Amino acid sequence: MIVVAGESLIDLVPQGEGEPLPALLPRLGGGPYNTAVALGRLGDRTAFCSRVSTDGFGEALLAGLRSAGVDTSLVARGPEPTTLAVAAVGADGSAGYGFYAEGTADRLFELPPPLPEEVRAVAFGTCSLVLEPGASAYERLLRREARRGLLTLLDPNVRPGLIPDPDAYRERFAGWLPDVSLLKLSEDDAHWLGGVPDGPRGPAAVVLTRGAKGMTVRTRGGVEVSVPGTPSAVADTIGAGDTVNAALLHGLAARGALSAEGAAELDGAAWREILDLAARAAAITCSRPGADPPYAAELTG
Repeated sequence: MIVVAGESLIDLVPQGEGEPLPALLPRLGGGPYNTAVALGRLGDRTAFCSRVSTDGFGEALLAGLRSAGVDTSLVARGPEPTTLAVAAVGADGSAGYGFYAEGTADRLFELPPPLPEEVRAVAFGTCSLVLEPGASAYERLLRREARRGLLTLLDPNVRPGLIPDPDAYRERFAGWLPDVSLLKLSEDDAHWLGGVPDGPRGPAAVVLTRGAKGMTVRTRGGVEVSVPGTPSAVADTIGAGDTVNAALLHGLAARGALSAEGAAELDGAAWREILDLAARAAAITCSRPGADPPYAAELTG
């Protein structure tokens, strides 16, 4: 089983070009949430670990997880409202966000008991590792499960508008790396963080995504592989990076490599296949409005 830990929220996506005040369409979202849904659609045994509101948006978020086959038994509930993210979609489909997150349910996440024995990997990222007090609880979960030997994936998915002290965040990020098995960064993330981490105490593998130009992996075992992006008619890029996270974990699981050692020891041919799958999956997500990741059949047909 793969556990995805982090926030769920509602993306408010503008409708209608050129409108000074466009209508906003609510869509299920949040980086970790999208990753969990994508994993479920790919057929992986997946659970979501978070705190979700009991409001109408929260009910819809849970329904979305269940429809993708995601286990929600690790989800706590609370009466606080659901976080909202107002998307701004550029002419090239790229998305920026403004967040309404004060006093919301996911910020009050608390460290759960040890995860079930069948769990092999835990994925983290985005707002949940920034917004306190929940951020510290997610950090403790990352360290605890990494030291139990689980593979940990981190996608910081940096949202500068949510980070009041960039230098403090960068220092905290560096402190997570010894407990991270697989790090996924976009080019924008890497630039904002000051470069791609390297060194013997760093992750077993680092994947750098470059949008339409593709992605590259570098492993502790010395493998470096790049693949081009998959051409797509882009509706928007919402959820594309989250889909990459899911495809990476799916590919590792399919090869019996869902561990830090397994990720570090995979050869170039295996990584090329995994990255190619991730590029194709992300292209499908980009071709559809909002975070709407592909099903397994769409990648094998």
